Amino acid sequence: MTPSCPAAPRVARVELNAPPVNSLGIALRRHVVDSIRAAETDPDVVAIVLIGSEKAFSAGADVSEFGTPLQFEAPMLRDAIATIEACQKPVVAAISGVALGGGLELALGCHARVALASARMGAPEIQLGLIPGSGATQKLPRLMGAERALAMMMSGQPETAAQLSASGLLDRVVSQDLWDTASALALELAQQAQPLPRARDRTVDVAAVEAAVEKAAARLNKRQRAQPAYQALLDAVQASALLFEAGMQRERELFLALMTSSEATALRYQFRVQRESAKLPPSLSAQPRAFDHVAVIGAGTMGSGIAIAALEAGLQVGLLEQSAQALERGVARIGEHFSSRVKAGKLESAKAEQLQGRLHATLDWSALSAANVVIEAVFEDVAVKQSVFRLIDQHARAGAVLATNTSYLDINAIAAVTSRPQDVLGLHFFSPANVMKLLEVVQGKDSAADAIATAMALGRQLKKTPILCGNAFGFIGNRIYNAYRKQCEFMLEDGAWPEDVDQALTDFGFAMGPFAVADLSGLDIAWRMRQAHAATRDPRERYVHILDRLCEMGRMGRKTQAGYYTYADGKPSPTTDDVVRGVVVRAAAERGIERSPLAADVIQRRALLAMVNEAALLFSEGVAHRAGDIDVVLVNGYGFPSWVGGPVHWARTQPRAGLEQDLDRLIAANGFGSVRATPAMLDRLLA
Repeated sequence: MTPSCPAAPRVARVELNAPPVNSLGIALRRHVVDSIRAAETDPDVVAIVLIGSEKAFSAGADVSEFGTPLQFEAPMLRDAIATIEACQKPVVAAISGVALGGGLELALGCHARVALASARMGAPEIQLGLIPGSGATQKLPRLMGAERALAMMMSGQPETAAQLSASGLLDRVVSQDLWDTASALALELAQQAQPLPRARDRTVDVAAVEAAVEKAAARLNKRQRAQPAYQALLDAVQASALLFEAGMQRERELFLALMTSSEATALRYQFRVQRESAKLPPSLSAQPRAFDHVAVIGAGTMGSGIAIAALEAGLQVGLLEQSAQALERGVARIGEHFSSRVKAGKLESAKAEQLQGRLHATLDWSALSAANVVIEAVFEDVAVKQSVFRLIDQHARAGAVLATNTSYLDINAIAAVTSRPQDVLGLHFFSPANVMKLLEVVQGKDSAADAIATAMALGRQLKKTPILCGNAFGFIGNRIYNAYRKQCEFMLEDGAWPEDVDQALTDFGFAMGPFAVADLSGLDIAWRMRQAHAATRDPRERYVHILDRLCEMGRMGRKTQAGYYTYADGKPSPTTDDVVRGVVVRAAAERGIERSPLAADVIQRRALLAMVNEAALLFSEGVAHRAGDIDVVLVNGYGFPSWVGGPVHWARTQPRAGLEQDLDRLIAANGFGSVRATPAMLDRLLA
C-alpha cells in the first residue's frame, strides 16, 4: 500500500467583494471578520491572504453611512482590524487598484502587505474634514516615519506602490503575480518561529515625531489653519509617540469630534453634490456621440490650455489659428508645458513626446473635418465668434459637436449663424484651462440631448467637473460672481478699502479677495464688458465707477504694475495707495455717501447674502438644474471655501428669519434695479 502524501499547506483566500470599489460598509466588515475567524479555526489553513478586485482592494469607508447608525454598528472597521491583528495565523494584504482611507487602514492591520506597482494608496480623509479614524495616524509613523506619514495624510492624495516601495509601508511590490507573491509571503510568515509582525508593535522615534509635527505645523497655510482637521491630524500623529493604545484613544477622540464639525459636514456635502452634478436630468438622457479627435480654434492662452488638457486625456488634437505667428506661439506654449512637466519629474520624456505627437497644428480650416468635437476659443465678442462659427459650419463634419468657449455670451446668438444649431453648445473653461477642474456646459435652446451628453463625457475625460447650465448671462458662476463683485464695490463706496474687503473674505476662507482677483485677471477685461453694456444700463441703477476710473488712468492690474494695488517685483502692496483711496472717496462723495468703516463680519455677510440672493434668482429661472450644482461651481471655479460648502449650504445653516431680514436690508441699500429673491424662491433653493 502506497502511503498518502501529506496535503500541501493551504492559504485561505478572503476576497473583498462589494462592487464597485469595495467600500467598507457593514456587510463587508462582517464578511472580513467572519472569514478571518473561520480561516483561523480551520485546521487545514496555515495562512490567509486578504485580496480585493483588480479595480480596488478597498476605496475606504462607505460615505453613505456617515451620520447613520450603520457607521457605528458592530463590527466597526476598528473591530475588523483588531480581528486581523489578533489572528494567530498570518494575514497578508494583496493590494491592487486602490487602497484608500479605511481600505489602507485595513491593509495596515495585516501582518504584511504586497501590492502591484500600479496600485494607489492614500489617506484622503483630510479632504472630507476628517482624520483617519482606524489607526493610520498611529501605524503609518511606525512604518514610514512621522515626516513621510504626515506628508501622505496632509496631502490626502494617493501614491502608487512604485512610489511607496522604499517607504516601509509595503513588504513586496510586484508588476504581476500578485496572488502568488502574497500567498508565498503568507506561507513564509507561517513557517517563522518568531511572533507575527504587526505595525502596532513597531517602535517610534519620539524626537522624530516631535520634529515632524513642528515642521508640518509651521508649513500650514491660511486655508489649512481655518480647517480644524489639519491641527487634529498633527495632534493625532503627535500622540503616536505615546503607548499605542493611548495614541489610538487620542485618534478616536479627535476623529469623533471632527465628525460632527460644521467643516466636515460641509465637505461631505460637497463630496455628495459633486458626484450628483455629473448626472443629467431625465429629459437630456442620451448616449454621447463618439469622440476621439478635438479641434481647438485659437492658440492663445485659453486655446493652448484646452489643447493641453485634451492631449493629456489621450485625444487627438487639431490646433487651428489664422496666422502662422500665433500658431507658432501656441505650439511653443504647449511644448513648454510638457517640457516643464518632464523637468519637474512629473512626466517621462517618452510619454511627453507621445502626447505631443497627437497635436496637429494647422492654418487650414478644412482640417476641422477630422474632428468629432470643435471648440472655438477666440476673443470674447459675439460678432467675432459668429464669424468663426460661420466658417466652422462650412468645414466641420456632419454630427460634430460645435462648442464655444465663452464666459458670458448668448449661445443661441452664436448657434443661429449655423445650419445646425442642434450641435452647438457652450463650454466655459476656467483659466488656466489645463489646471482648473470646473467646466460649465451650457445648453442652448436647440442643443441636442446627445450633444450635451457628449460635452459632459468630454469634460469627464478631461478630468474636469462638468456642470450643466442654462443659457443666461454669466451662466451660473459668473452671474453669481458678478453680484458678489458688485456688492464688494458697493462696500468701497460705503466705507471699506479694497484691502479691508479682500482681508475679510480671505479670512472667511476665499482663496483670494475680489480686488486681488481683479488685478490678477486685468481690470480692462471687466472694463470692456462694462463698456459693451453701457448703452443698456439704466442710469437710475447704482453703478460704481471706481474700476472705470482706474482703467482710465492706465491702472489695469498686475500687468501694468498698478490696479487696486501697486506691484513691485510682482508682489502686491499690503494696502492701497493714495491714488486709489482718492478715487474711492470721490466716488462716494459723488453719490452723497458718508463713508464709515465696515467690520469684517459685516463685509463677509453682505458678500454672502448677495451670492445667495442671486443663486435663488437664477435657480428659479432654471439656469442651474440642482441647487447643489451652484455650490460645486463656486467651490471649484471661484475659490469659495469648500469647508463652508458653498453659498447655498451656508444659507441653509443660517436662521431663516435673520436671513430674510438681512436680504431685505441689503436689497434696499443696493437701490434701484436690485431684485430681491422671493421667500418662495429661497424655499426652493434651500429645500
